[in-house]
Amino acid sequence: MKRFLPALVAGLLAMFPVRTLGQGIPVIERTLPNGFKLLMVERHEEPRIEGGWVAHVGSANERPGITGIAHLFEHMMFKGTPTIGTKDAKRDLEILATQESLRDQMRAEEAKMRDAWRRGQLEDLTKPETKTARWKELNAEFKKLIDAEREVLVKNEFDRVYTTAGASGMNAFTTEDLTGYFISVPANKLELWAWMESERLLRPVFREFYAERDVVFEERRMRTESTPLGKFAEEFNSLFWQAHPYHWPVIGWPSDIPAISKKQADEFYALYYQPQNITLVLVGDFKPDDAEALVTRYFGRIPRGSQPPPDVVTLEPAQLAEKRMDAEAETNPQVDMLWHTVGFGHRDSYALEVLQQLLSTRTGRLYKGLVLGREVATDTYANQDSKKWGGAFNISVEVRDGKTPAQAEAAVFEEIERLKTEMVPSEELQKVKNQFAASEYRKLSANKPIFMQVLYAEGLGDWREVNEAGKKIQAVTAAELQQVAKTYFTRENRAVATYTRKAGTGAAEEDPDLVGLSAEQKPVVRRIADSLKGESDPAKLKEAATRMESQSAGADPKRQQLQKIILKKVRERIAELEKK
Repeated sequence: MKRFLPALVAGLLAMFPVRTLGQGIPVIERTLPNGFKLLMVERHEEPRIEGGWVAHVGSANERPGITGIAHLFEHMMFKGTPTIGTKDAKRDLEILATQESLRDQMRAEEAKMRDAWRRGQLEDLTKPETKTARWKELNAEFKKLIDAEREVLVKNEFDRVYTTAGASGMNAFTTEDLTGYFISVPANKLELWAWMESERLLRPVFREFYAERDVVFEERRMRTESTPLGKFAEEFNSLFWQAHPYHWPVIGWPSDIPAISKKQADEFYALYYQPQNITLVLVGDFKPDDAEALVTRYFGRIPRGSQPPPDVVTLEPAQLAEKRMDAEAETNPQVDMLWHTVGFGHRDSYALEVLQQLLSTRTGRLYKGLVLGREVATDTYANQDSKKWGGAFNISVEVRDGKTPAQAEAAVFEEIERLKTEMVPSEELQKVKNQFAASEYRKLSANKPIFMQVLYAEGLGDWREVNEAGKKIQAVTAAELQQVAKTYFTRENRAVATYTRKAGTGAAEEDPDLVGLSAEQKPVVRRIADSLKGESDPAKLKEAATRMESQSAGADPKRQQLQKIILKKVRERIAELEKK
């Protein structure tokens, strides 16, 4: 579901996959004896290598009670090994074992508190005063162990080993279907990459487990609970997905995150991070035979898993009636619509992607029809999201001042009916296909976008899709567009959320920074201001501010005032974060 996130706080989206034409990406595939799959793309255009791996596990592989655990592992996999991240490995492990013993006793107390809550004896389990005396006593002992752990801890050593060797961009991400890890290293540091990555898979140490669990909970608070639409988007998603594990958020439910135990984490890791459930990806300046030998030497040390990870068996049933959610929020009025569609690689997914492009962007039907034509909206968005096990088509509309969500919703349905009753003209269809082709070729110029395409497609099911899907998109016909519109864009298959401004919050026009901006520019500033509330990294914002400052001098005079105000909002958020 799209919430109009600005580029400065959603840069990762630019790395997600695009389709390729022509001969495609020359991927070499190998399989190690212990089950690891290795994908290699040899490129000598730059003396670097983008390396990483995808674990075939995401939030859809969780269950109620441990939602958010896949994302938690994205954090835990950077905590090091017995030789990286600690001054005293023996003492480190002793502290971790004692911590877990205390936590077992604390969990017993927490079970008592949940029982009291069910009986109405406690109102809010999150408040400190509701904790039992024994829990408080145990927690005081646990805090002493945290201090002891800090004495032997070497903070961020895993990252420092890499950066000292000239590596950059180490990061990871978690989705409903996969967890990806990646970094860029100099071409002569491939062996370092192989050692580092195999070590954290072979001998991971989940130090600071409970502290990091709290970090994830704070991330949830900042990005979901403290943003104008975060909680509503989560609720709308759980309304839309009835039975499938996509029903819960990737970051996890707020009651589950603080309840996850290290024992549960160890079991999850053993099941889903075994060699046969991981694909290694290398793109860059290397010789495939030499790279394969290095990878086999280091990753071959990891034993093959004994128990295959279970498949996701709960499928989403057909929706029988329209679902609706009406909400009041501290935001501009808007409408969000979702239709159940199809997953990754489905034969109808290509026509739906073409429909996405046909409807979206400032040259698409929605913007032309609702913003420029009927003038009921200030911005529009369309997206086909093909996940591993199912899909959703999303249309979002921000309502123009003086118009109502009902008017905007009706205008969207008019555009949808046009798709069902009128064939898309050949010229319009070809224009969309040309846009796909141009985008695809631009994304073949560097290691990172090629790497992300291969990794993401492999995580969803098959890396070959990056080479095959482009041809299938170019083969989509107007008749197929009409057919998928009739099949999926039905009333009983959709969910609709409408947002109106919460009474008493005041109109957005009262912001003095918006004075002098055009009707199209004002909602841009509002959306960015809303999104900035969920950004908690001042360093990231400072980098964005620096880029904006360097670009503003040569900007179109009509946009300079807009950029100036956005920059002001970014600086205000930086100042706000640095005061904490």
